[in-house]
Amino acid sequence: MESKRLSLDEYREMVDKIVNYRNANNKMPSKVVISNIEIYKEEYTDMLERVNKFILESGRSPRSIRVKTSEKQHYEL
Repeated sequence: MESKRLSLDEYREMVDKIVNYRNANNKMPSKVVISNIEIYKEEYTDMLERVNKFILESGRSPRSIRVKTSEKQHYEL
């Protein structure tokens, strides 16, 4: 399984894309693409929850977020 990381800036870009899509379409996108990585709704939702939990527990943002890719991606901090 290939492993990649999103920088904090790439993560923020992903969040911006999701918010802009939500505001324009009144629903969440089925996927977003950041740095040529397709991130499906189930995975980006999980990713958002993990990052928010990390921020609440540590009081800071992560420097990067690991992206494990397969047919669908899985994320860890």
